[in-house]
Amino acid sequence: MKALANELAGTGPLVRLILRRDRIILPLWILVLALLPVTIANTLKDLYPTTAERQSYLDIITANPALNALYGHAFGANLGALMAWRLGGTVMLVGLATLLTVIRHTRAEEAAGRRELLGATVVGRQASLFAALVVAFGASLALGALAAVGLVIYGLPVAGSAAFGLSWAVFGGAFAAVAAMAAQVTEGARAARGIAIAILGLSFVLRAAGDAAGKGGPMWLSWLSPFGWTQRVRPFADERWWIFALFAGLVVVMAAMAFALSARRDLGSGLLPARLGSAAGSPWLRNPLALAWRLQRGALIAWSAGFAVFGVILGGVTQSAVKVTEDSPQIKTIAERLGGSSGLADVWFAAFMGLLGLVAAGYATSASLRLRGEEADGRAEPVLACAVSRARWAASHLAFAVVGAAVVLGVAGLAAGLAYGLTSGDVSRDLTRVLGAAIVQLPAVWVIVGVTVALFGVLPRFAAFGGWAVLAACVLIEEFGRPLQLGKRLLDLSPFAHVPNLPGADVSAEPLAWLVLIAASLIAAGLLGLRRRDVL
Repeated sequence: MKALANELAGTGPLVRLILRRDRIILPLWILVLALLPVTIANTLKDLYPTTAERQSYLDIITANPALNALYGHAFGANLGALMAWRLGGTVMLVGLATLLTVIRHTRAEEAAGRRELLGATVVGRQASLFAALVVAFGASLALGALAAVGLVIYGLPVAGSAAFGLSWAVFGGAFAAVAAMAAQVTEGARAARGIAIAILGLSFVLRAAGDAAGKGGPMWLSWLSPFGWTQRVRPFADERWWIFALFAGLVVVMAAMAFALSARRDLGSGLLPARLGSAAGSPWLRNPLALAWRLQRGALIAWSAGFAVFGVILGGVTQSAVKVTEDSPQIKTIAERLGGSSGLADVWFAAFMGLLGLVAAGYATSASLRLRGEEADGRAEPVLACAVSRARWAASHLAFAVVGAAVVLGVAGLAAGLAYGLTSGDVSRDLTRVLGAAIVQLPAVWVIVGVTVALFGVLPRFAAFGGWAVLAACVLIEEFGRPLQLGKRLLDLSPFAHVPNLPGADVSAEPLAWLVLIAASLIAAGLLGLRRRDVL
């Protein structure tokens, strides 16, 4: 016991330090995700108010393999069960938030050299990892409790609400433990994040493959995935409480392995040895754009592949989604406003392309912040010591934020348009319209890039926080602004509010031109600020 106490010495102060550093972002993602279940439940209640309508909705869902792959199985036609089904994929955000939290306060701290400084004080070897897991587990439990309380207040059964909230909590805890293990494998935080996110994505693919298989297929694949476990808890539909034992087992095994590896490896090292590069650089790396491509190509390729897969799924399920919703009077009204018989598909694509625009802004923000990462890690200074201006160096990375966003959205639009066109029989028409709906999101994405670059140039220490905070605010406004009936002035603060709802809506060049002008002005201000300030 004394040895264990020594290993965990200083855990309390480290927990307080993590909470101090994440005092804004941690409560933000907890509150945003906790509001989603009530919001979705209220939307489903408005669209399908009667039991017969919900049963018809469920019948179409269960008969469609594509919808089963995208959202998983629905286990009941009541409002709570349908809400849990609709959020089956959204639980990925819970796992993403917790795994990023753990890696940020473990492997990233080691890579930055701050873990070594803390280790020189009265801090046990395992305290840093244990503190990160305590915060991640606590945040997951807080999220689950808030979601459950919100559903109970909304009027849903207590048992189902508790099962749903607990399923989200244990899912977040499971991927916090996965991240703790990934943090011991490699020497870099970027690689650790990549491993943990890849496991998260593989878990989703296994669940999707199992749920889409149907009877006679490999439905057992869903049982290999925490996504499948979450859905098979079956909130609001004869809950299966024993499934939480699977989550507990996964957490215990992954956390135990993480602590065992952490105790045996050297500080700053990983289970996998670092791969040494060539003694001499390739001739094509002689300019900053080529170097930026070398650094950013992995992220661009991965994001493009993800957008392509989502686009294919989106386009493939559109016809089924239209069939599901065509009996709803509320959606029919929206469809008539957007163009008659094609309006249902237009509503579907407009909603998802708006969501993809927000996700693409996440990629663009990350690509922009690579400038700050290169500067903070000391790699920018050697580049700038050569015959490379600051503007040229910054522009090499901004190309991936600006053009890269166009690439990922274009890939999504092409994939979705082609998949939908093949099912509708009019590829040339549908491909063009869906691609336009994706590309029109770009000016709003570029505004987010502009804000990040402006902060990097003027207030570099606040660039990461400010860029992600602005994006989070846009997500809040876009996803919750109208359901919460916020004022028009507040809704207009989001650049995405000024993007036309294509396909189906009229296009005005003026708001798009203003967005491009604002983005260009912000980027110019950031480059001017970079030129005048010291490189940190």
